[in-house]
Amino acid sequence: MEARDATAGSLVSSDGEEQTAKEDAAPTKDTPQTKGKFEKIFGFRREDLTSWDSLVTLLNRPSDPASLGIFRCLFGLLMVIDITQERGLSHLDYKFMDGAPVCRFPLFNFLKPLPLDWMYLVYVVMFFGALGIMLGCFYRLSGLMFISSYWYVFFLDKTAWNNHSYLYGLIGFQLTLMEGNRYWSIDGLRRPSIRNAQVPLWNYTILRTQIFIVYFLAGIKKLDADWVEGYSMSYLAHHWLFDPFKVILPVELINLLVVHGGGLILDLSAGYLLFFDATRPYGIFFVSYFHCMNSQLFSIGMFSYTMLATSPIFCYPDWPRRFFARFPAFLSAVLPITSTDPQPSTSCVYNEIQSTSTERQETPTVPKASKMRLKHKLGAIFTILYIMEQFFLPYSHFITQGYNNWTNGLYGYSWDMMVHSRSHQHVKITYKDGKTGEIGYLNPGVFTQSRRWKDHGDMLKQYGTCLNEFLPRYNISEPEIYFDIWVSINERFQQRIFDPRVDVVKADWSPFRPNAWLMPLLVDLSPWRTKFQEIEGSLDNQTDIVFIADFPGLNLENFVSEDLGNTSIHVLQGKVNVEVVEEKKNYTLTPGEQIKVPAGAYHKVYTVSEGPSCYMYIYVNTTETALQENFTKLFELQERVRNGTETEPLPPELQPLITADDEGSEVNSTDPIVQLFLKRQRRMKEVKKRREAGAVERLQRFAVKKYYTIRRGLLMTAIALRNLAVGLPPLEQLTREVAFANMKAPQAEGNQDDPLKDEVGHGEL
Repeated sequence: MEARDATAGSLVSSDGEEQTAKEDAAPTKDTPQTKGKFEKIFGFRREDLTSWDSLVTLLNRPSDPASLGIFRCLFGLLMVIDITQERGLSHLDYKFMDGAPVCRFPLFNFLKPLPLDWMYLVYVVMFFGALGIMLGCFYRLSGLMFISSYWYVFFLDKTAWNNHSYLYGLIGFQLTLMEGNRYWSIDGLRRPSIRNAQVPLWNYTILRTQIFIVYFLAGIKKLDADWVEGYSMSYLAHHWLFDPFKVILPVELINLLVVHGGGLILDLSAGYLLFFDATRPYGIFFVSYFHCMNSQLFSIGMFSYTMLATSPIFCYPDWPRRFFARFPAFLSAVLPITSTDPQPSTSCVYNEIQSTSTERQETPTVPKASKMRLKHKLGAIFTILYIMEQFFLPYSHFITQGYNNWTNGLYGYSWDMMVHSRSHQHVKITYKDGKTGEIGYLNPGVFTQSRRWKDHGDMLKQYGTCLNEFLPRYNISEPEIYFDIWVSINERFQQRIFDPRVDVVKADWSPFRPNAWLMPLLVDLSPWRTKFQEIEGSLDNQTDIVFIADFPGLNLENFVSEDLGNTSIHVLQGKVNVEVVEEKKNYTLTPGEQIKVPAGAYHKVYTVSEGPSCYMYIYVNTTETALQENFTKLFELQERVRNGTETEPLPPELQPLITADDEGSEVNSTDPIVQLFLKRQRRMKEVKKRREAGAVERLQRFAVKKYYTIRRGLLMTAIALRNLAVGLPPLEQLTREVAFANMKAPQAEGNQDDPLKDEVGHGEL
């Protein structure tokens, strides 16, 4: 990037002194005007904002189409890849199962998925729309194909909502209205009149502002106290990506300063760093490093790469010409145009020509008049309204109050990225037969493929209504549905999020009123989190702890597994009554008191104080502890055998320890503990081998995995389209075709590294 006086990064951008001279319909008069300080910094004059006509002229100022064309191509390519992965084409038959009793969570209840084969057709439309955007082929039609199918799928499932999926839809919508096919496109080859034609400045303005909003509002949302104090994403500090920081900082400071402090500063400043010439190189470096880290930290599909593709949008629009001009001449046939003279376009507003005849001979022919048309005014109106809407929508939760829970609104448009982390300790679904009064319990997640409903009142209402429709098929008449869900948000106490006494089927819910059966978050107890860290630090590695807070008049019914020995309840605040069900005994506890509860039995904890009660469970997984002790003994024995210090012959059940290093040998032992130990060792060795693999091997493994993912999506799509065209084949043939589509690479079978993500160091998150 070249350093210039004006910045291309302001909301309306500057095309630079050189670029402006080329793009303006008229060069300046014989004596060039000097730019003021304001114009040098922001790329436009104050006078451009003083009237409606001057603002319309500014937003429709001719700009080089090169940068927009390259971004269009990259975005289309990333969406083509995304459709087969995060959008779900490769596993569409699992997501939309025909005839299966599945509860779904659309934004509007009238939205229903089409039959499976037709859903494949929807994805085909989306795929070819993204492909058309990438190639710039039948551009408007491709954009409509992509956004219509994309938003339909997006609205169909709230459990899949997130900020970056929402962003893809927004960018697709923006590109559809822009003139992104003016550079390096098939449309440009078909229609010379638009090839390399200038585009109005508002095309860049909207894109740049959108990315600014993503960064800046994400930073504003991180001013939340939980983020600033380091409670939102504390687990990230243990990831291997932060190992270099551990040389100079303890994990606690890495969490507070690097993860949370660094994330806050980057989000708040990234948009500004990218906007201005002087800081843009630093901005691109930091955001690139940030997104590369995110690609390893989280499973977020193409988001990191999409954000990387947006960074060049802030550079001068002619950067692709200068970049590709450095390539050898024999590649010019396949590379974008490097000519520095884009042709004029009726989509732009040009200044009236005021030049001598000599100057006209040196200046490209352009329309003389700067006539402002209706489409120019509509472009300006759309730009202003869209930007206002995007700044307003993340703070519109005072309107959609029914979607507010412990966090505000529909998470997928608020840019509350990674501000909240949750853990669920206890989920109980109780049904009651409306006629017989019979009470029973449902497995959490029955009839649904998602777990996200546990945190959202609107989804819980949809889920309860769906269960009410399905349960009569199982001889449960007029069922009442009750949910008891315990959640900890940002390392607080585990507490109920919804009132367990409310029948969700009959409960009232409206998108415009607060949810009456939402339990309040006990924020007054947040200071206890510092005490939690002290208590956890005083325990050994074999002891686990859970912190509980409950409301007056409610009780927690809990079952202690036989694997959990030495389980005890310690009261921290308030007053509780502990009922041991089998013993039919009650014990009243006050702060500082504790009681041991029996394993393999139920107990109930009643909150009998006037305010909330706080207590903690302390327990040891005796089965896991014993297993780890056996593993340690087997490992020590194996080491003695390897170094020759073990003189006693091994019994037959331990003989497999000797051949454990033979990769070709099978894990076969009569002792189940030895067998489990050897399998665990092999999996750990495989994980270590994969992590220490070279770049070429990693790339090959990545490519093979993606190949089989994309392969399955395309083959299953072909089967579905064939079914729509000629009907279903015989069942045996269909079974063979699906089996062929399901074929995986030999090394991928079993997904060996997944079960041990948490067993070796700190796993991939």
